[in-house]
Amino acid sequence: MTDHLQFVPILVVGFITALGLTPVSRWLAMRLGVVAKPNNRTIHNGNMPLLGGLAIYIGFTLSLLLFSPPAYIAQFGAVMAGAGFIAAVGALDDRYNLNIRTRFIAAAVAGAFVVVSGISFTITGIGIIDGGLTIFWIMALTNAVNFQDNMDGLSAGSSAIAAAFFLLIALSQGLILVSLLSAAVLGSAVGFLVHNFAPSSTFMGDMGALMLGFVLAVIGVKVEMVTPPFSPLWLVPLVVVWLPVFDINLVIFTRISEGRSPGQAGRDHTSHRLMSLGLSHRWVLLILYANCTLFGLAGLALTLTASVPLALLCIALVAAQYMLAWKIRRNYQLTPAAPPVST
Repeated sequence: MTDHLQFVPILVVGFITALGLTPVSRWLAMRLGVVAKPNNRTIHNGNMPLLGGLAIYIGFTLSLLLFSPPAYIAQFGAVMAGAGFIAAVGALDDRYNLNIRTRFIAAAVAGAFVVVSGISFTITGIGIIDGGLTIFWIMALTNAVNFQDNMDGLSAGSSAIAAAFFLLIALSQGLILVSLLSAAVLGSAVGFLVHNFAPSSTFMGDMGALMLGFVLAVIGVKVEMVTPPFSPLWLVPLVVVWLPVFDINLVIFTRISEGRSPGQAGRDHTSHRLMSLGLSHRWVLLILYANCTLFGLAGLALTLTASVPLALLCIALVAAQYMLAWKIRRNYQLTPAAPPVST
């Protein structure tokens, strides 16, 4: 199979596997009691199974095991092992409700494993600094995707869109390893999304959200291009994963400014702010999907053009969105009646 089509079987197998195993993971979650119970912080009725991440992980891993070129097996092995570790921590979190510090530490450990395997940024050329930046990036994005998993279809859909644009970027630059990893994420995320789009029949849980965030972070490291220090190309991974990066910064800043712990639950995510305007669940999803697509296109365009004006436009648009989100919070949410929700 020609290099530019190697991603096709990985995408297809990831999709079919996740699609077929999600009902199995739903049954298993209900049998084991790994469920999200309704309370005053949630919007679902009845117990919702939380092991959808198992189907995503198996779809992702199986597709790579079956179709990984021998030349990339070592790095693929490191990524799959790191993803397996962070998925296992997520499964424990779904069952026993671990604290946020544990999740961050687990992501840092998985990031360190990836760095030791040879996957790292080369921003400064100084190994220990680049390794530290890589671990921080992986830790931050892993938990950012988990933070935004607060609405049916949101993490799976936004992760799929990000993976699709990473795939296009990889194909445009001849980055085979990145294209195959992206295809595995895209296929498994969309396969699960069939069952998770509102109204959802199952949740991915922290197992799925942490695993997707981890792999997207690794893809962001591998898509890095050797550029001058102030090249707009450094923005490409950040732009492609716009939503989780935007949301976690918004949430942390909001909670600190309001005198709360960043780990404290609250109705302050991007999705919650849009719903406070009276928009339906599906409209909120479509708006956020559209924004993910817009920024994904900007990331692809930046890759092809290295346009400074485009990079500045992206920064200005993000700043405007932060201002809008802050205004919505102030005008529509800061009332005694607004109940908290979980991250």
